Amino acid sequence: MQRSAITSSSAKNVCNQILRLRRQIEPAKNRTPCDVFINHRGIDTKRNVAGLLYEHIKNNLGLQPFLDSKNMKPGDKLFDKIDPAIRNCKIGMAIFSPQYCDSYFCLHELSLMMESKKRVIPVFCDVKPSELAIKDLNVNFPNKDLEKFNLALEEAKYTVGLTFDTLKGDWSEFLVKASDAIMKNLYEVEREKLIHRKIYIRRKQLLHNY
Repeated sequence: MQRSAITSSSAKNVCNQILRLRRQIEPAKNRTPCDVFINHRGIDTKRNVAGLLYEHIKNNLGLQPFLDSKNMKPGDKLFDKIDPAIRNCKIGMAIFSPQYCDSYFCLHELSLMMESKKRVIPVFCDVKPSELAIKDLNVNFPNKDLEKFNLALEEAKYTVGLTFDTLKGDWSEFLVKASDAIMKNLYEVEREKLIHRKIYIRRKQLLHNY
């Protein structure tokens, strides 16, 4: 309990810092509607890890997550909703699971996050990084997409992430670690934006004075 309390307090402090940075960067009306994009394989994780993370991020951290089953309604076009959500999100959380690499949509989302230079937090759920590979049965993927997908998977494999065993793992501890990772990465993103904004304003002032 002590460890969880300490980490939760840390996440809360980071959250307050993020809010302060946001107020300096952009007015409320211009803020992105998606803080964390949750990339996952529904057949493996929708009813446990992904859904639990969505509710935790939204209700406990006070952030705006995107999860297809929660943010989309019947009649919505997949790419019309998902692609903009990825491009406009602050960070991504990729939940890798045993059947993840069988899904074109999962791999498309992952590659788009990487192409968009998003910070991605990998969650290796019931799978090891070394086990992430596109199987021969998916050779029907277009060649141009296969290349992108493989590059995205390789980048994810060599990104520090979280590991979790859904049968033996401690769910409370997992949520604490996930919260900490989310808040720290969001803080870095907001801090970088503030630095770039200050540089832009300074350059603009110098040009004006010149």
